[in-house]
Amino acid sequence: QLQLVESGGALVQPGGSLRLSCAASGFSLDYYGVGWFRQAPGKEREGVSCITFRNHKTYSADSVKGRFTISRDNAKNMVYLQMNSLKPEDSAVYYCAAGWNPSSEICTVQIGRYDYWGQGTQVTVSS
Repeated sequence: QLQLVESGGALVQPGGSLRLSCAASGFSLDYYGVGWFRQAPGKEREGVSCITFRNHKTYSADSVKGRFTISRDNAKNMVYLQMNSLKPEDSAVYYCAAGWNPSSEICTVQIGRYDYWGQGTQVTVSS
């Protein structure tokens, strides 16, 4: 069974940090670009960050640039999202997703480009 599982979500105070993990099972993330997305109540799902397979090129949305860092460990079949300086507006369910992208040197956070999705992990930033 092809599956992505997110973990690491929690309740954290403003200014705090969290590291989200995305584990793939049943398939290898080799040749897949991986993205992190989030969805807050009443809002559309939005792309946060993504990373390519081939050269680990990354993209981050302006809202998280300089605060969030995406990385991947191909040997462990894992992708991470390090989130620093968290703000209340970062509160959302965070999803990881994988899209077939073996040769591209850029990634995208267009939702339709992703084939597999996890179930999400809740991040709440509140004092």
